[in-house]
Amino acid sequence: MPIRPHALLGCALSLALASAATAAPLFSPYKDIAISMNWNNNVMSSNVSGVFQPLLSVLPPRVPAVTWAFATGECGAETWAGLDPDALAQANVPLFVKRKVGYIISTGGAAGKFTCSSAAGMRAFIDRYASPRLLGLDFDIEAGQSAAEINSLVDQLAAVQADYPGLRYSFTLATLGSSTGQVSSLPYGDLNITGYTVIQAIQRAGLANYTLNLMVMDYGGPSPWVCVVAKGHCDMGRTAIQAAQNLNAKFGIPYAQIELTPMIGRNDVVDEVFSLKDANTMIGWAKANGLAGVHFWSFDRDTPCALPYASATCSSVADVPALAYTKRFRNQVAAP
Repeated sequence: MPIRPHALLGCALSLALASAATAAPLFSPYKDIAISMNWNNNVMSSNVSGVFQPLLSVLPPRVPAVTWAFATGECGAETWAGLDPDALAQANVPLFVKRKVGYIISTGGAAGKFTCSSAAGMRAFIDRYASPRLLGLDFDIEAGQSAAEINSLVDQLAAVQADYPGLRYSFTLATLGSSTGQVSSLPYGDLNITGYTVIQAIQRAGLANYTLNLMVMDYGGPSPWVCVVAKGHCDMGRTAIQAAQNLNAKFGIPYAQIELTPMIGRNDVVDEVFSLKDANTMIGWAKANGLAGVHFWSFDRDTPCALPYASATCSSVADVPALAYTKRFRNQVAAP
């Protein structure tokens, strides 16, 4: 008798419980599947080491998971940068299972919407990627989704959630990290209207086992209204911490339901640079306060270059070697 996808997904619960037992945040770098994709066999790949090779061949040992980005379109009929979702799943899921590396399926992103209008579509979406190594879903909501689209997405997820008790569900939201001390007086806190709408939808639907994953990046010109300022620049490590503190203060979201995702190296706001020192600061605080996860955008950027602007394929920081951020996150999260 074939194993039902729901039963396979239940196996993910043991992985989640093992992570919870250590009280360490989950670390999973984002991987833009379209960057260095092997279009001949649909296997996710990377040039991050300077040599084109499969992702799992270059991923450092003991990195527990990778977040695949991004599925867009309607749930159950989604696409990945034009790639058929079955082709992506069939080429990559068995490789992750064989290597015992977890994965999270991320949707949306800055350039695309992910929508869901039916519970059946949500089930088809989840089941497509089912395996004992599927840890959860991530909904990156930043492409101008309407309140109706957000409500429908959360409603369909809530409708099927009981069928997938082992999965985690994160909502990735834009944020500031203001340091004026006045965040509680602002209507949306450090979030925008989209983030506020997501929180309202989650609360209305009674969704369980969710986290809010803050994009701690691209704050704008240095000002205490958007970040923690030090020496005329946004202090990226301290601002990430401030964003989590502000979310907790404004909306009462427990730290155990907050995650942080910086953009490593140079951000789109070019004078904002997330350094290895910032990683130490952020991860140390995240561990001490029981955050659910720390991630970064993105794996293919974890290689040096001297560009004066943000690149999709390097960090725009010349003196940080390839895979240094990945290894620093891994080591800091795992450290006692």
